[in-house]
Amino acid sequence: MFKKFILIVLVGFLVSCKKEPEPQLNFTNGEAFGTTFSIQFIDEKEVDFSKSYDSLVTVINRSMSTYIKDSDISKINQGDTTVVIDDHFKNVMTTSKKTYKETKGAFDPTIGVLVNAWDFGPEGKIMALDSLKIDSLLLSVGLDKIILKGDKIVKSNPNTFIDFNALAKGYAVDVFAEFLEHNGFENYLVEIGGEIRGKGSNIIKQKPWRIGVEDPNFDEEQSYSKVISLTNEAMATSGSYRKYKIDEKGNRYAHIIDTQTGYPHKSNLLSVSVLTDTCIEADAYATALMSMGLEKSKQFLKTHPELKVFFIYENQNKELKTLSVNQFPDF
Repeated sequence: MFKKFILIVLVGFLVSCKKEPEPQLNFTNGEAFGTTFSIQFIDEKEVDFSKSYDSLVTVINRSMSTYIKDSDISKINQGDTTVVIDDHFKNVMTTSKKTYKETKGAFDPTIGVLVNAWDFGPEGKIMALDSLKIDSLLLSVGLDKIILKGDKIVKSNPNTFIDFNALAKGYAVDVFAEFLEHNGFENYLVEIGGEIRGKGSNIIKQKPWRIGVEDPNFDEEQSYSKVISLTNEAMATSGSYRKYKIDEKGNRYAHIIDTQTGYPHKSNLLSVSVLTDTCIEADAYATALMSMGLEKSKQFLKTHPELKVFFIYENQNKELKTLSVNQFPDF
């Protein structure tokens, strides 16, 4: 009896001394959607979701990539009225409609036809575009010309071209984040082409997730003068410092096109970063605010306190200035 008691005590001691599994960082990076991505989450063991990530990329591309000739969006743009859209397409269209309405058309996924016509790129001079050509293209612009009926897209103008590039990366970030949450992970950071969503913290370092707001460098060098903590939020940035052209007076024109006039507008706004709950919304509003310009954006944000925004702009003396609105974090 005594020996049995000792044995039980020893077994209990060994069990109690067994080390608890330590959390470890799972990290994956690669290329998708014409850019790079990185995904990190914390678990007690190493987990490889590479195949799952690839499957998600394939499904989203098949639905909304304008670079794939037989994707759903390409078929719709080519005039196919029989396309049955999936939930991804519906989700992005629904958010687009909402943002289009709230921004009074400043955000418009049908403006791409004019962006392409102006042929924006990182270098070169802006050339005059025939006003008749602009007026002709404007007839097909406007998300109000697109109707979502069940699982079908109906266009009132057959020439209207849909392009979700302004918020597709943000949406993909949300899809990856929700995939991780579905699998029970509570501490993660997802980034695709600079658009980011995080939850929890880096519990290994016992610090919050830290992300940088990129400086507007015209030489395409990357630097970050502002670094913030990201907890249960998403951030997206839209900038005019990569795609622009210059007129004969040296004025810089962003690739953002005025949806009312069809012309690019000169703007002192260089970068807009938006923090909010979902990355698709952050992505869409960042684009819209870039289109509005600084003064109109400040007025708009008075009625949208849920959007935390950080502006980088040039003043009249070509000096870089910053502005934080709606409690965008200072560090």
